[in-house]
Amino acid sequence: MASDAVKRFVSLCRYLQDPCHVAKFQQFCGVRGTFTKKTTESEANLSVNGACAGQFQEDGASAGDKTQGLPGQRLRKSLNDGNIKQDECSGDLNKDTISTSNRTKDAGSDVASDKGFKETVKPLRRNSLTGDGGQEFIIENKFLFYLFTIGTELGNEMFFIVFFSFLMWNVDPYVSRSLIVVWAWVLFLGQSTKDLIRWTRPASPPVVKVEVFYNTEYSMPSTHAMTGTTMPFSMFMLTYSRWEYPFIFGLSVALSWSLLVCVSRIYMGMHSVLEVITGFLYSVLILAVLQPMLYDIDTFYLSHSYGPLVIFLTHVGFSLVAFSLDSWSTSRGDTAQALATAAGIALATRLNHQLGLQLDPSEEALPLTLPLIDGALLARSIMRLLVGVAVVLAVRATLKIMAIPLACRLFGVPSDDVRKARQHPQVELSYRFLVYGPVAYCCVSLVPLFFSYLGLS
Repeated sequence: MASDAVKRFVSLCRYLQDPCHVAKFQQFCGVRGTFTKKTTESEANLSVNGACAGQFQEDGASAGDKTQGLPGQRLRKSLNDGNIKQDECSGDLNKDTISTSNRTKDAGSDVASDKGFKETVKPLRRNSLTGDGGQEFIIENKFLFYLFTIGTELGNEMFFIVFFSFLMWNVDPYVSRSLIVVWAWVLFLGQSTKDLIRWTRPASPPVVKVEVFYNTEYSMPSTHAMTGTTMPFSMFMLTYSRWEYPFIFGLSVALSWSLLVCVSRIYMGMHSVLEVITGFLYSVLILAVLQPMLYDIDTFYLSHSYGPLVIFLTHVGFSLVAFSLDSWSTSRGDTAQALATAAGIALATRLNHQLGLQLDPSEEALPLTLPLIDGALLARSIMRLLVGVAVVLAVRATLKIMAIPLACRLFGVPSDDVRKARQHPQVELSYRFLVYGPVAYCCVSLVPLFFSYLGLS
C-alpha cells in the first residue's frame, strides 16, 4: 500500500514536471515561439539550461554532483532520470512556431493577420550572467503579457526597494523590517535548496523563454513563488493584529498577489508546474516556523547587548554557506544581497532605537486606525517615496562604482572585466555587503533625517 502511494506520488511529480504543460499554458495565453527548424534540431543535442529532456538520462550519470561550468550548462536531475516525454507537445508546437516565424520574419514588431493581433518582442532584460538577450517570441494577448510581467516583477530587486521603503517611510517600520527578515531567510533557504537539487530550467523548445534574466540559475524550487507567497501572507498576518481593516480585504490581497506571482513564472517559461507548487508549499512551511518568532527576533535585535554581533555573524556566515554550495551564479549574489540588506536594516534600526528616533507605537496604541486618505496625505507620501528612493538609488549607484574595484584590489583580482571579477566569491560577497548593507542603513537612518530637513516627516 505504501509503495503504491509512493509510486503514484512520483508519477504525479513527473507529470507536473513535464515542460509540455508550461508550453501549452503559454500557448493558451497567446505566447508563440519563433523556433526555427535549425534551432529546434540543435537544441535537441545541447545540454544547456532548458536542455531537451531526452538527453538527461544519457548525460546525467556522467555529469555527477560536481559538474563543472555555469549552472546553465548542467543537466537536470529529473524525477524519472530523464524520461520526460517532450514529443507529446513539441511536434505540433514546433510546427506551429516555425510556420509562424516564417510568416512574421520580415514583418517588423507589429504583425497584422487574419487571426488578429500579433506582436514580435524579445525578453525585457538580458541574462545577468551571460548577457544573452534571448530569442524573439510572439504575443497574441497584450493584457496577459503585461499582467504577468507585472507579476514577475513583484519578485525582483527594484520592486522590493520601493515596497520595503514605502512601508518603512509611510506605513509601519516594524512591519517593514519584519518582512525583510522573512524575505532574507526565505531567499537564503530557497536559493540554497536550488543549489542542492540542481535542476535546470524547463526545456526550450517547447517552452518559450519570455524571460531570460535568471535563466542560468537552477530552478527547483521557484524562489519567486516563495517570496510571492511569504511576502503578502506575512504582511497580512503582521498588519491584521496592528491595524484595523476588513479580514476579507487583507486575505484577498494576499491570495491575489501570491497567485499572480506563481502563475507568472509558468507564463515566463522559467518554472514547471511542480517547481511552482513546491515553492509555494515550501514557503508555507518556512512561514509557519518563522512568523511566530518575528517579534522575538526584532526585540533581540533592538535591545540585546549581543544583538549587533549576532546580526553580523549570522548574516555574513550564512552568506558564506550559500557561496560554498556550488560554483558562482547570480543566485549567490542575490542571497548575499538579501542577507546584507537585512543586516543593514537591523543595525540601523537598533541605532535609531538607542537614540530614541522613530520609536514604534506603544502596545496600548494598538490596533492602529487607518488614516483618512486625502490629497495632502497622498501627496506627502508620494513625495517621501520619490525623494527617498531617489536618494537610495543614488547611494547605491555611487557605492557600486567604488565597491567592485575596491574588492578586486583587496583580493588581487583583475577588475578590467567586471563580470569575470564578480565570479570570484570573495569579490561578489564583498561587493554585495559593501553596497547593500550601507544602502539599507541609509534607508532607515539617513533618509528619515533628510525628510525632516525637507519638512516631509
